[in-house]
Amino acid sequence: MAELNFKNIIKKYGKTEVIHELNLDIKDKEFIVLVGPSGCGKSTLLRMVAGLEEITHGTISIDDKIVNDIAPKDRGLAMVFQNYALYPHMNVFENMSFGLKLMKTPKDEIKQRVEEVGLILGLEDLLLRKPHELSGGQRQRVAMGRAMVRKPSIFLFDEPLSNLDAKLRIQMRAEIKMLHQRVNSTMIYVTHDQVEAMTLADRIVVLRDGYIEQVGTPIDLFSKPQNTFVAGFIGTPPMNLVECIINKESNNTFVRFEDGLLIPVPDKEGTGLVQDQKVIFGLRAEEIAPINTHTQVPEEWRFKAKVMVVEPLGNETQLHVDIKGIKVLSRSEGRKIVRANEEINLGMNLDEMHLFDAKTTKVIY
Repeated sequence: MAELNFKNIIKKYGKTEVIHELNLDIKDKEFIVLVGPSGCGKSTLLRMVAGLEEITHGTISIDDKIVNDIAPKDRGLAMVFQNYALYPHMNVFENMSFGLKLMKTPKDEIKQRVEEVGLILGLEDLLLRKPHELSGGQRQRVAMGRAMVRKPSIFLFDEPLSNLDAKLRIQMRAEIKMLHQRVNSTMIYVTHDQVEAMTLADRIVVLRDGYIEQVGTPIDLFSKPQNTFVAGFIGTPPMNLVECIINKESNNTFVRFEDGLLIPVPDKEGTGLVQDQKVIFGLRAEEIAPINTHTQVPEEWRFKAKVMVVEPLGNETQLHVDIKGIKVLSRSEGRKIVRANEEINLGMNLDEMHLFDAKTTKVIY
């Protein structure tokens, strides 16, 4: 069992505050991903859990025990670093067993643990090799294996895949996911890559400038972003976000854009939208698509557009389009041929529309 609790955590470097009174509860066996742009505080937070950074104010508790003043080696944690942190003069077996030797674990048990983990990670034939004889993916598996042999209550990952190429990142993502299923431990994973966050996490913590912007499951963050930062950060491509104002006509509500384009706002109770209110319209690219003979979209949700740029991706095509001066991203089937400068008819799924307050950037619809 390993629950983790952050209570009123503040971190300062001199007079500069980088983590601002942060509160977060992580459940036992949960896979939590801390995600955000560079400098948001995610690695600092992870290092405070590991005991590698002092906490300026507040407490971190593991299973209700405050660990602020407990040495890193006594916290029951294991950390996997971005640069692998392998000893170059030691072979794989020696690297994986080094922590166990420091803990004065019996030799027979060390051998058993290393061989078991080596088998799980596909390293059984590489135990006598030095790090320079291994590929990037193999080195990362050794770093993971070194953490696994200690049987920690919590695994900490600090951007472990950022040094790998795209194909290897996909493979290692799957291996980390399978590792979580095997060891059934609490895992905290830091990344700036929202694809890693979406594919790995039970819950995602989105950070910006030392504040938590939103916590939720990947699908919650994707479909119900609480503000424009989360809407623009989570999802590939990011959500289309365009400033506009509310326009009321009779009993109908529209958003009106700078060049006069009107888009109807489907009725929802309790939204409280008022005439001339400044808002930010949000709609994902997959909810804006070229109309074909099978498309069932209300007439008022259809718009003419000019294709500016075409980006074929194989199974789909991303289209940069202009709708009466409003530039947005649209998504088309990969087999459908669309050319730049072509006039097309688009259908919008306005049931998936989001509206954010222009001043606070928080969701209001």
